[in-house]
Amino acid sequence: QVHLVESGGGLVQAGGSLRLSCAASGSIFSINVMGWYRQAPGKQRELVADTTKTGSTNYADSVKGRFTISRDNAKNTVYLQMSSLKPEDTAVYYCRAAVATVLASGYYWGQGTQVTVSS
Repeated sequence: QVHLVESGGGLVQAGGSLRLSCAASGSIFSINVMGWYRQAPGKQRELVADTTKTGSTNYADSVKGRFTISRDNAKNTVYLQMSSLKPEDTAVYYCRAAVATVLASGYYWGQGTQVTVSS
């Protein structure tokens, strides 16, 4: 079993900052890609940013220059530092990880954390 637990969401004014964390636990052999997705009401879930275990990163155009993804491989944790937040960043943010266990490999999702940006 693998579990991803997100934290750090909340309500913030436009222009403010938040830091999200996602910790993976369980029978983990290795984790390759870890990333953040978001889903706003009435919209499809979309990639925000992801990072490989070697540190390569990828960002959605809408967050480039404002959000920074990082990870601590020793803690199986990924972070998302969000700055200059806009009302359109309001969504439920989900963590996803590509995890290899001793039995199988697959993608795992967290339960999501709400981010609300007020204008």
